[in-house]
Amino acid sequence: MTENPLNIDFIAGAVDYRRRFGGGRRQSLPKALGFRPGVTPSIVDATAGLGRDAFLLASLGAKVTMVERNEAVQGLLETAMRRAAKESDDHAEIIARMTLVKGDARNLLPKLQPETVLIDPMHPPRDKSALVKNEMRQLRALVGSDPDSMELIEIALSVATKRVVLKWPRRGSPLDGLRAPSHQIIGKSTRYDVFMTGPATVSQS
Repeated sequence: MTENPLNIDFIAGAVDYRRRFGGGRRQSLPKALGFRPGVTPSIVDATAGLGRDAFLLASLGAKVTMVERNEAVQGLLETAMRRAAKESDDHAEIIARMTLVKGDARNLLPKLQPETVLIDPMHPPRDKSALVKNEMRQLRALVGSDPDSMELIEIALSVATKRVVLKWPRRGSPLDGLRAPSHQIIGKSTRYDVFMTGPATVSQS
């Protein structure tokens, strides 16, 4: 059976459910990125991909700059953002807080001078026999395996003024050569390794 083409949708399905019923700022990702009462960080999503995390964060009030280097994925994101902006005033308000920047985050991060950086590289193939979701297999086919993830993380650590958050499988082995995180937030299948980068890191955690 032929697979449906890869599609990005900010209006319906899992993305909309997460926006409406996902728990808001109490979710692990916002916590890892430094959301707290009275504080909404400015975020660079250095590996935009399907844009789901960026949309969630923008729905919580954050200004999110998405960086994507794959032209096909760029086009899908642009289409999804245009469609969502026309869906409702609420969606338009969220999309207005999202900016898509085309290019390689390794080159762009120093120019963007980010406070907080989210990195969600392609995760290692699962050891389990269960198939990865169809859309993730299609995304991997488009963007590859991100062999330069470590270089991207090191650049992010050198330029982010507050924190870098690495989204990684809960039981995934640490990347070789990467320093230990300041702390971790661990969910059912995903963990967030948080690297504090600015001064007074204790107060920011």
